[in-house]
Amino acid sequence: MIIPPDITRFNSKAGLITSIYFELFENSGVHADIMPALGTHAPMTREQKTAFFGGQIPEERFLVHDWRNKITKIGEIPASFVREVSEGIMDMPMEAEVSNHLLDSSYDLILSVGQVVPHEVAGMANYTKNIAVGCGGSGFIGKSHMLGAFYGLERVMGRDHSPVRKVFDYFQQNFLTGLPLEYVLTVTAENSGDVNVLGLYIGKSRDGFEKAVKLSQKHNITYVSHPIKTCVAWLDAREFGSAWIGNKAIYRTRMAMADKGRLVICAPGLKMFGEDGENDRLIRKYGYIGRKNVLKLCETETDLQNNLSVAAHLIHGSSDGRFDITYATRHLGEKEIEGAGFDYMHFDEAVKKYDPKNLKQGYNMTPGGEEIYFVENPALGLWALEGAFD
Repeated sequence: MIIPPDITRFNSKAGLITSIYFELFENSGVHADIMPALGTHAPMTREQKTAFFGGQIPEERFLVHDWRNKITKIGEIPASFVREVSEGIMDMPMEAEVSNHLLDSSYDLILSVGQVVPHEVAGMANYTKNIAVGCGGSGFIGKSHMLGAFYGLERVMGRDHSPVRKVFDYFQQNFLTGLPLEYVLTVTAENSGDVNVLGLYIGKSRDGFEKAVKLSQKHNITYVSHPIKTCVAWLDAREFGSAWIGNKAIYRTRMAMADKGRLVICAPGLKMFGEDGENDRLIRKYGYIGRKNVLKLCETETDLQNNLSVAAHLIHGSSDGRFDITYATRHLGEKEIEGAGFDYMHFDEAVKKYDPKNLKQGYNMTPGGEEIYFVENPALGLWALEGAFD
């Protein structure tokens, strides 16, 4: 079984690597199945599979991870460990859950393929996260996301040994060693419009992940010389269909944004807030109202207590009032966007004012004399002020 990310990691090159592995196995007489590590994301459409993997993998070879129902509890991370790694911020056990497909003993090899890049929950994405979250259950996903949100985005993003990563390491060391699991990790970066693979690390040990982390920190963190007053972020319609994914534009730039600045997110493909119906409903109900307000709601609202990944997402998608966030959309209307706590601009108006064809990555000066910072793809990195990690 090969476990790649889904279309939301379009630039990971994991789709290409998966298709190469599939062809090698098939030509050697080895049966291979593909199970995208969806986590809480919607299942991939046939069009997305073709765009990501190419068209040579038959549809019947794809498995779907059902994070709400088709999972098995294989252990538990004790509350004492969670309390220790979170510095007392969180004190509860975490269920170690994985997809039933992972426990199918007929698989002789499981290849987890993915990209190491700065991440809002784990600090750095991939390695064990691809299994514990990408192929995990609702309980662990929710609690791990809330742990990162409680601890603080600025204290987590771009770092290796975050509280959430320590929980992932516990998961790996105590519950996954019996699986025939190997990791295939990429580090990619954009150069003159092309995305190149800078590193490829294959094996079981954490050593490969640590090397990938160092390379990603070098190439995927962009330092800016002064706080950004106006930032324009572009969300490719193929990759970003929901705010659940598109809010990368918010948390990947927040460490570079000026107080009272403005972030304009051009999102032509945005059609929903959550990646499934229940998550979408909860986001519309509560909105992106800031960390303190969400934490208060978690004390009283049962639906948020039962969906901690949504609560964490609401925290991630807010600037906590520090800077304004405008979503420029085609499909979601003004009432929907403002109801979720954002400012609204029609997509056509935004593109007329900030035409991405006339912008380069980084600082730009408009004809009207406005300095803006353009982020072509927020999924590819993290933006921070110089000295942020000193």
